[in-house]
Amino acid sequence: MPPSQSPYARALGDRIHELHPALRTYFQAIPDGSVGVGEGVLHRIGTPRRWLWPFLRPLERLGVIVACWENDVPFRVENRTIASRAIGERAFHLARGSWTMRDAVALTRHGRVVDELGEPGLIAACFDVDVRDGSLILTSRAVGIRLGRLRIRLPRPLSPAIRLTERFDDVLGRQIVELTVTAPVIGRVYEYSGDFTYSIEEATA
Repeated sequence: MPPSQSPYARALGDRIHELHPALRTYFQAIPDGSVGVGEGVLHRIGTPRRWLWPFLRPLERLGVIVACWENDVPFRVENRTIASRAIGERAFHLARGSWTMRDAVALTRHGRVVDELGEPGLIAACFDVDVRDGSLILTSRAVGIRLGRLRIRLPRPLSPAIRLTERFDDVLGRQIVELTVTAPVIGRVYEYSGDFTYSIEEATA
């Protein structure tokens, strides 16, 4: 595949032109020697279910999700395209200090995107990609975990449902992001939402 195409662009095909122009910039490939930089605020992140925090802390240490419930959290995202994969690093400036989440997105042979989260790719989620009213919608179809060299797909009755919406607010002039993770029986176990500005800049390193 041409290195100039991102996994999102390849998954969407001609439908990428249905995205808001600002989102096309965000989801298309980052040129060599450049980095996509976003800066903004998450109005909420984590889960208010404090009893879940001890179970989330091992995932926090591995850079998957954070065990907290905070409002108005500044964050910075840096996106790169490397070997046709979308590589992201997100730094969240929490009240107790900074926390970083890293992920790598690739295209599956079925035309879906798979997002590997944490170190080293501990969690993998496979998503259907859709465009609605200029927004990008990701809906999980399967979630797996890595145990050593093994990748184990969680059975559907145990698998969380992940939904990510990225849209652009023309009035605010900012990109809006909303993510929810919902577990069977328990309900919503994690979320974040906020807004940010985004631009392509020359990489400094």
